[in-house]
Amino acid sequence: MTQTLSRRAATRHLLRPLHLRDSLTLARQPSLRNAALAGSQAALTLAIALPLVHLSPWHGLTGFAALGALVALFGRFAPEGQRARVLLQSGALQVLAVLSMSLAVWLGLSANGQLTLLALASGVLFFATTTWRLGPPGVLIFVFAAGAAMGHPVTLPEIFGRVAATGLVAVLAWAVCTLTEVLRHAAGPDRPLPVEPVRPLGHRLTASARVVLGAGIAAFASDMAGAAHPAWAAMGAIVVIQGPFLHVSMSRALQRMAGTVAGALLVWLILQADPSFWVLIVVLAMLQITTELIIGTNYGLGQILVTPMALLMSYLAMPQASGAAMASERVLDTLAGVVIGMLVAIVLSTLDDRAHLARHHDARMAG
Repeated sequence: MTQTLSRRAATRHLLRPLHLRDSLTLARQPSLRNAALAGSQAALTLAIALPLVHLSPWHGLTGFAALGALVALFGRFAPEGQRARVLLQSGALQVLAVLSMSLAVWLGLSANGQLTLLALASGVLFFATTTWRLGPPGVLIFVFAAGAAMGHPVTLPEIFGRVAATGLVAVLAWAVCTLTEVLRHAAGPDRPLPVEPVRPLGHRLTASARVVLGAGIAAFASDMAGAAHPAWAAMGAIVVIQGPFLHVSMSRALQRMAGTVAGALLVWLILQADPSFWVLIVVLAMLQITTELIIGTNYGLGQILVTPMALLMSYLAMPQASGAAMASERVLDTLAGVVIGMLVAIVLSTLDDRAHLARHHDARMAG
């Protein structure tokens, strides 16, 4: 008979050491070649686009150009002939995220209104990502783009520039991926690749509602604490909530926290050297490739490199910002976000969720 856990009992289960051990597990990459190719395609897009924008009269849009380059990361496991669709849909969502938040700022939406919009947009973007089966790296890329457009007053010409920079570089990413598609391994009988599951509509809607709630609570809590980037806390919560099972959510929470702390220290060391723009481009390209090589092996290891990459992109968009301040805030926002996300995941868990946790725990103990 399947054991039924209360939420309190589930919490006790999740705090046991075996979940820490699970978070340290190294998995086998589904396709190291495809991971390396996706990272290289994104790095090449960055290397082409960012210098051009930096040397143009619109150098202030470098950060948004970097957001467009991230589109190249999608579709690495897409069936043959379908990656172009995935890339175009991902590019459209990236542009939509920048456009919607920028318009909200231009229309004078209050800070609380922007946080509410961020939470709602997170749910919509999550629903679109799962419905279109875009695969890794998932919804966080789009939430990151929406967060980048928050806060600072903006004019209509500036909105046009943001959208143009994001969209044009997304098109460049599509072109780079299309021209190098022949290098990607396609799935076959002797080479199975991960397939994004088709989730029932009700499951997708429920998961999206959880994302809205968790992202909203985390963002507002971060803002009330005086943080300058509450979107980072929202992203931490989303990482945890989107886990299909409670034990997966717990592993992601531990990996996100540990990886962010180590990554923040790494980016602080990089920025302490006061690197030039050209050095930052090289560092970003190297981080992009290396991240994709290891994040499929262990999410926490990947976060050690994702964190510097995200902060360096933010630094390119706001070179006047203090690197040390951004690094420490990233850690605090992430810690707050994953804790809130885990609490939301437990409170909103179903009997089936907790029964699965009990079966997983029994199987691990028996093993």
